[in-house]
Amino acid sequence: MRAVVRRNKQLICDDIAEPVPGPGEVLVKTLACGICGSDLHAVHSFETMLELGARTGEKPKTDPARDIVFGHEFSAEILDHGPGAQKTFKVGTHVVSMPIAMKPDGYEAIGFSNVYPGGYSERMVLSEALLLEVPNGLSDVQAAMTEPFAVGEHAVAMSAAGADTVNLVIGCGPVGLAVIAALKSRGLGPVIASDFSPARRAVAEKMGADIIVDPAKESPHTRWSDLGVPRTSSERMAAMMTGQTGKRAIVFECVGVPGVIGNIIESVPVGTQVIVVGVCMETDTIEPFLCISKQIDFRFVLGYSAAEFAATLGMIADGTIDVLPAVTDEVGLDGVADAFKALADPERQCKVVVVPGLAA
Repeated sequence: MRAVVRRNKQLICDDIAEPVPGPGEVLVKTLACGICGSDLHAVHSFETMLELGARTGEKPKTDPARDIVFGHEFSAEILDHGPGAQKTFKVGTHVVSMPIAMKPDGYEAIGFSNVYPGGYSERMVLSEALLLEVPNGLSDVQAAMTEPFAVGEHAVAMSAAGADTVNLVIGCGPVGLAVIAALKSRGLGPVIASDFSPARRAVAEKMGADIIVDPAKESPHTRWSDLGVPRTSSERMAAMMTGQTGKRAIVFECVGVPGVIGNIIESVPVGTQVIVVGVCMETDTIEPFLCISKQIDFRFVLGYSAAEFAATLGMIADGTIDVLPAVTDEVGLDGVADAFKALADPERQCKVVVVPGLAA
């Protein structure tokens, strides 16, 4: 079958062996698969990702010197069942799944594995137990957005966002847009969205952000006092003396570039909660004294739960979340390498979806 392979830190469209479903697995046809920021990092820095992962105590299961087929934001159609499968869903059913292959000795990360090809391929093998049927009427591209938007759902679920918070999203790429969608799906606001890119600010507005800020012209941190958030301990104490507590600031860091967290620490009000969703692949520095003085609550988040993944699919299906404003292009397998280059320019692309059946 045809697939886009990471080989020698390059993306090459090539023929690879057909995947064969094992016990409890299904063979599927890939219908659509989003390109994720982690894929962009992994082309040239997968070795670094594995090294850092090993420092968490997780033994690497992937050899970066061997072929890898990326793609973990996918929708698919069942073609066949492996031995011992329950056949819960019949052949022809459209499905999505968390990008994990469950194995007796652990798991494989689909899209970052030497064994399980990801969605930049014509066919994949998935664990039957993790499949979710795509509701009728939902397009392949919309269904494929379940995974990236579940990341935003998890980030908000892990935060203290509520009726008494003002929420700032820094970075309006796919991750930031998913956070905005998750906040607005809960009816929360105000949501401030900040990004240097006019194109991405426009998408953030479509996703429901209440206040749009161009940080080249205005710091997004100038709005706190006007929105009822005391900036200093003295201001918070003064509010308490009048029987008011004021609102609390929450910042979602969705950029993943060195210096962003430091700027947030310098700029946020006392008592701010910072949810770090952006993945920075470089060493960064902070001023701990400022964090302590401001009593900043940091939380670093990753991925999503099975329940959050399923809930996100439901919200996309019932129209609570409209994912289509984030999708800026669709390409076939032959267009993947060029799409990776185009995604470096936020004015050209936001979320590109790979459709393996799409002609060149």
